[in-house]
Amino acid sequence: MDLVAALKQYATDHYNDGGWDVVVECYTDDEIGDRIGDAKTLDEAVDAFDALIDVWRDRQADARNSAF
Repeated sequence: MDLVAALKQYATDHYNDGGWDVVVECYTDDEIGDRIGDAKTLDEAVDAFDALIDVWRDRQADARNSAF
């Protein structure tokens, strides 16, 4: 399995973990490939998305916790 497919599967498996749903819903294979760059392992590919996932996790938490 190539690394883009492995990262997509990881994102799907962690869809409800906060932030990974954005990768599943919004990123194309080419965008994932660009983001992971020279990563050689799935762990390196996941690390390439860490900062992005943290931002989306925080935004989702803020949305859940905001008072209307």
